[in-house]
Amino acid sequence: MANQTPRVELSGAAGRRFLLPLALAQFICSFAGSNMNVMINDISEDLDTNVQGVQLAITLFLLIMAILMIPASKLTDRWGRKRCFTAGLVLYGLGALLSAISPSLGVLILGNSVLEGVGTALLIPPVYILTTMAFSEITSRAHAFGVISGLGGIGAAAGPLIGGLITTAISWRAAFIFQAVVIVAIILLSRRIVDPVPPEPERPFDVVGAILSAVGMFFVVLGILQADRNGLLMVVFLAVGAAFLAGFFLYIRSRERAGKEPLLSTGLFKNRTSNLGLATQNAQWLILMGTSFVVAVYLQEVRGYNAIETGAIFTAATLGLLVSSFGAERFARKRTQKVLILAGFAVTLAGIGLLIGLVAAWSSVVAFVPGLLLIGLGLGVMLTPSVNVVQSSFPEEQQAEISGLSRSVSNLGSTFGTAIAGTILVSGLTTGAYALAMASLGLVAVIGLVAALALPAQLGRQAVAR
Repeated sequence: MANQTPRVELSGAAGRRFLLPLALAQFICSFAGSNMNVMINDISEDLDTNVQGVQLAITLFLLIMAILMIPASKLTDRWGRKRCFTAGLVLYGLGALLSAISPSLGVLILGNSVLEGVGTALLIPPVYILTTMAFSEITSRAHAFGVISGLGGIGAAAGPLIGGLITTAISWRAAFIFQAVVIVAIILLSRRIVDPVPPEPERPFDVVGAILSAVGMFFVVLGILQADRNGLLMVVFLAVGAAFLAGFFLYIRSRERAGKEPLLSTGLFKNRTSNLGLATQNAQWLILMGTSFVVAVYLQEVRGYNAIETGAIFTAATLGLLVSSFGAERFARKRTQKVLILAGFAVTLAGIGLLIGLVAAWSSVVAFVPGLLLIGLGLGVMLTPSVNVVQSSFPEEQQAEISGLSRSVSNLGSTFGTAIAGTILVSGLTTGAYALAMASLGLVAVIGLVAALALPAQLGRQAVAR
């Protein structure tokens, strides 16, 4: 972002009008990643497929978001942030409409996984870049990130509930119509958003780097999905993915040394605080999406619950996220970012423990409520601090890069959650497989807790904001 223009700090009604469409965009994209979990039986019967087929569609949606987030973030400099945001919304809306009329799993994958995935990758980086540029003051930026991250978490947690209501009352296809309607509303609400920095059409774009990173991440996730099917293929795909990612890193380093602009600056990985923040983000979304998929599939395939019954159980997680998200700003004034992230992982880990222990010991559906409530509370407390730690660790001229990397890491966590925990569950579809899948998410929570412990002790309430 070489071109710099004076900015006016937004506040009051103007700030709310600016933030509303951006926060709604994060909400609907997160909603799309989890609402299909409660439609598995309905979609399988309607499109003549199975659990693995629907899991593939969900995972591909999350994966396409992840692999294209970094390239799309770089395109915001070249094409403009508002233009990328609008283009992403239009593409997403078309994908939702195509999904609603899909006659087969292949068409559903084209609409939901491909078009909605690409659209999301285009529109999400501008959400965070525009917010960073519009809210430069410490408190207002933290509040803005809190609203966006909170709505994102609520969208993911409420996805099963809203999706279940719509599926039971009308049809699973109507859930995609709902998404298209929300997209139209966002487009109308965002008409007055003005890009504060003009685009740079002549700015170079690293095509080779984009291909290497995308192919590498694709094969890594594809390898994970083979875990319960073909061990040899799993190893091969994981090795191919690792090789491409290693090649990507070597390529961008050589491009930097040659004085050319790479897809992603290696300097982004030299900020220890940001790296730890990215690790916590990845773990948070892995747990959120993994829990959503595992619990939803278990309830439908093992317990025999329908869409609305499954969705209703997730009300506990949604309420937890709502309560902690609404209190995020008050918490941030009293506690440091590090303390909030640590507390979030501790509460989330306790919730996972309850989801394993109570469900094993108690056949009632009430056994799911305490664990989901704690997971919602824990995630709501720490989503915003993690985003703020990462975004605010870099100056404005690097916001496009770090926004893309941050969103990519988060969405890769979502993908891993559905792929890893989901694959463990689908391999057995028993109470034992459910417990093992949830235990894998508990291990991720422990890793996130360790990463949070390693955050700088001096990371205070305002230390990371610029």
